[in-house]
Amino acid sequence: MLPPPPPQPQGAMATGAANHAVPCSAGRPKKRNQRRGPASLSVRASSDANTVTLLDYGAGNVRSVRNAIRHLGFNIRDVRSPEDILAADRLVFPGVGAFGSAMDVLTRTGMADALREYIRRDRPFLGICLGLQLLFDSSEENGPVSGLGVIPGVVRRFDSSEGLIVPHIGWNALQITKDTQLLQGADGHHVYFVHSYHALPSDVNRDWISSTCNYGESFISSISMGNIQAVQFHPEKSGATGLSILEKFLSPNSSGAKVQPRRKASKLAKRVIACLDVRSNDNGDLVVTKGDQYDVRDHTSSKEVRNLGKPVELASQYYIDGADEVSFLNITGFRAFPLGDLPMLEVLRCASEKVFVPLTVGGGIRDFTDASGRYYSSLEVASEYFRSGADKISIGSDAVFAAEAYLQTGVKTGKSSLEQISRVYGNQAVVVSIDPRRVYVKSPDEVQFKTVKVSSKGPLGEDYAWYQCTVSGGRDSRPIGAYELAKAVEELGAGEILLNCIDCDGQGCGFDIDLIKMVSDAVTIPVIASSGAGAVEHFSEVFEKTNASAALAAGIFHRKEVPILAVKEHLVDAGVEVRMQ
Repeated sequence: MLPPPPPQPQGAMATGAANHAVPCSAGRPKKRNQRRGPASLSVRASSDANTVTLLDYGAGNVRSVRNAIRHLGFNIRDVRSPEDILAADRLVFPGVGAFGSAMDVLTRTGMADALREYIRRDRPFLGICLGLQLLFDSSEENGPVSGLGVIPGVVRRFDSSEGLIVPHIGWNALQITKDTQLLQGADGHHVYFVHSYHALPSDVNRDWISSTCNYGESFISSISMGNIQAVQFHPEKSGATGLSILEKFLSPNSSGAKVQPRRKASKLAKRVIACLDVRSNDNGDLVVTKGDQYDVRDHTSSKEVRNLGKPVELASQYYIDGADEVSFLNITGFRAFPLGDLPMLEVLRCASEKVFVPLTVGGGIRDFTDASGRYYSSLEVASEYFRSGADKISIGSDAVFAAEAYLQTGVKTGKSSLEQISRVYGNQAVVVSIDPRRVYVKSPDEVQFKTVKVSSKGPLGEDYAWYQCTVSGGRDSRPIGAYELAKAVEELGAGEILLNCIDCDGQGCGFDIDLIKMVSDAVTIPVIASSGAGAVEHFSEVFEKTNASAALAAGIFHRKEVPILAVKEHLVDAGVEVRMQ
């Protein structure tokens, strides 16, 4: 039995946290303002061996955890009151969002005390991501903010002052420090992380630690004490390795699936992302399409939208083929629909049942009014995408306008979609998609924007270029450069940048190294290189010559010109760390 947790410090809740808390989808107890101490909670555990209790307080993508649990053959019982926690046989807490908002919800609903008591009784518990961090004394995120106080220690932000890219996003290796059933077979594998804050190992909590991970410094990647387990990574998004870990918790007598690493993991891997450009074709069906320089229609007399297949089937195949993430982008034909009927929601729901790596959705993340006149905010739209299975959302045009306003006034209003969504769900859940065109100049003095000396001269012999950003799918140019936009959206709360290049799109001649190097050197958040991949060598080139964290491709994967596995095998031969299934 675990010792009782130390007393919870009073008055340490983050200022304004209540304003940003997402409503708890699992419901609230009838007497929600009544604080209930451990002594008042006495509930007998249930006895359904095939049922798992899930604590979903309503933030971020919990559908993926649900799908993983069901995929492994288990039913789910949702927590609707503190008593449900005490009645659980096995409790999974997939924490997402901000530390302060989560603690505010847990405290107001009486579930914080129930969690402490459940853990004190040494009942089977699995915390995921924020579900690990909340076990500690406190966090510096918008704080200090007091946590559950089960494990001594403080949660701190990664230090980006020396150039470390934050958030820590991607597939990293575990250093296992304690022999636990949960992590058996995980040695040598990459698992998926996405976080800006981490718990620090120390002498006072070392007995809890079952594994660490290195990213700038060593941090706690999992804990284990009796029946209490928690992981900083996302097993539900870590492919077959993660499903095996989750199965070991759900079914302790099971050894989980045996997964042998093809290559031993040693550090953070570069990511290979498969992108699906999903659009409505001329018949109104959602299809995956690909074009040249953002033109997705056939160059024939029919001028029909190209149809390269159904999005869910393709996403599932990319997961099987070894894609580290799957992105759905360029969504159209949604404005007439009520929010709950957006076509992409069903695509996300179905894909998340089959794809156990991260899913990103982009396009249409903005305020809109449907055909009946009902207004929806960008935060409502993003929230619905998260609930439907998205792990990250990608903002395009809306982020450009927000950045322009910020650069003009120097004021963060907090009202833009970028700011609102990152505040509620964390910046690691927000990607900004930048779509620039190359504009050649003879001298950097000709423009007010950041220029680069280009590798290949312009059509009139120009040595320099700046990258003008566009909106509306590349149709409209804006008076802002890619460099300036990237710096601004980082300050406004973006956690990642998807960097496209209209000039290279669909050309198969390689990524725009000049552009990617300029932006990836300028920001301290991850940059995804996009547009132009046509051969495996293009992937090694972008990782060797720039600080890109990931490389994305669409057409070459759709048309099966270059298999994902071939890309990864080439990267291994080139000495680039990648995840090999």
